[in-house]
Amino acid sequence: MKAYLFPGQGAQFEGMGKDLFDQSSTARDLFEQANDILGYRISEVMFGGSAEELKETRVTQPAIFLHSIITAQLAGEAFVPDAVAGHSLGEFSALVAAGALSFSDGLQLVQQRALAMQSACDLVPGTMAAILGQSDEAVEAACAEVEDVVIPANYNSPGQLVISGTVSGVQAVVDYFSSIGARAIVLPVGGAFHSPLMQPAQDQLRSAIEKTGFSPPKCPVYQNITALPETDPERIQVNLIEQLTGPVRWTQTMQRMLSDGVSEFIEVGGTGKVLQGLIKKIDRRFPTSKLEVL
Repeated sequence: MKAYLFPGQGAQFEGMGKDLFDQSSTARDLFEQANDILGYRISEVMFGGSAEELKETRVTQPAIFLHSIITAQLAGEAFVPDAVAGHSLGEFSALVAAGALSFSDGLQLVQQRALAMQSACDLVPGTMAAILGQSDEAVEAACAEVEDVVIPANYNSPGQLVISGTVSGVQAVVDYFSSIGARAIVLPVGGAFHSPLMQPAQDQLRSAIEKTGFSPPKCPVYQNITALPETDPERIQVNLIEQLTGPVRWTQTMQRMLSDGVSEFIEVGGTGKVLQGLIKKIDRRFPTSKLEVL
């Protein structure tokens, strides 16, 4: 079985998509559609924007979504997934690639998600940190000891768990692990993603997701919040809403995919390296690659 994986924030790079635009009329058409939908020329930011501009949430999320979906589109008949999954933002890309969402609806939701998350970040300052070399249980226990809001947010791979919450809450957990000689690194992010501090964003996006038409996907979509395969449109919508304030269970998702018979993983869009790297930390026995279309 072959699974296609779609990255989230952090997979962007300067000039992303320019080669696709230059060499494919299909790509050019999709970029122009995106420019019209978003109300600004995101193609120009992707092709010529600085690294700092590409890090802005309102730009990063639609940019990575676009790069992933256009890459999948250009693969044509070669793109035949037995399963898909996306890391955080990448879940929207996975849903479009699997036919559960239209390109237009997916991009509009991604734009609304990005703006809602940025608003939530401005409303309540927060941050995230990577705790390395510790068990999930140890990190969960440390978070539970802190009175401020701080929770495990990204179960990326064994020994790599990202926490999220208030600045003081995250710092308290970082200080604890640093005190026992563990590696704990505060990340340069704009807010407390996948934590209760994203509740305003979830409230803002809920009605948009509920009003959007979802179709049964052509293959199972493994979703972040449950790490389980879904094909029911109503369940997919509910899980997509819950994802904003809940953890990304990527380790558990990959382990479930492997137990369900997936034997090959292909990363779609972005640098093509982020998710491959995480899979190798989960189980090195299985082949991984980047989807190449040019």
